Amino acid sequence: MVDVALVAFGVGVVAGITNLAGFAWSVLVPERRYWPPGERDWRYYLQWTVAQTLTVCIAVTTYLDWNSLGLARPLSLYVGLAVFVPSYAAAMAAGLDLGMDETKGLSGELRTDGWYRFSRNPQYVCYMVATAGFVLVANSALVLGLCAVQFAIWVALPFPEEPWLREQYGDAYARYADRVPRFVGVHTLRELAALGRGEHRDEAAGSER
Repeated sequence: MVDVALVAFGVGVVAGITNLAGFAWSVLVPERRYWPPGERDWRYYLQWTVAQTLTVCIAVTTYLDWNSLGLARPLSLYVGLAVFVPSYAAAMAAGLDLGMDETKGLSGELRTDGWYRFSRNPQYVCYMVATAGFVLVANSALVLGLCAVQFAIWVALPFPEEPWLREQYGDAYARYADRVPRFVGVHTLRELAALGRGEHRDEAAGSER
């Protein structure tokens, strides 16, 4: 009898590796990049189809392989939810702050304020944390494997995106990248501290085209 959970796991791994390979290709051969597409062409639809395939496979595997990892319950569930829910909500908020077109790899505005004051990729940072939290929620060995692939995707995405952003926005992006870390760093902590004091340290922040 076919083990549907293993099938979903296998399809998810293939989907994740496909996009990772596409990102690597985009870094190595930027003139024929796979991601970001910049417009709604075949690359846009292929990347998002593959990405959603991985998401569906994680959901299916979670349902079929729930609680197989042996983590202590209910502690791991509660801790996982406490990590996953706010970080996933923050990722959604950062995406709305950036704009749907820009989030989907399409041309638009360079956002350097709001969530992007703290990190060049706040969505990915939040998704990384949410992915780790989801592993605790699912408590599944197979989901752990799929989430490891998904985590690698969040880490990899900025690398093909940044050369394209430099092409799109020129010096404005170069100045922004010099000032704000790719993920998190000392600048992030300083900006958070300034936010807590009701200040805005980043005088160059704003929306630039």
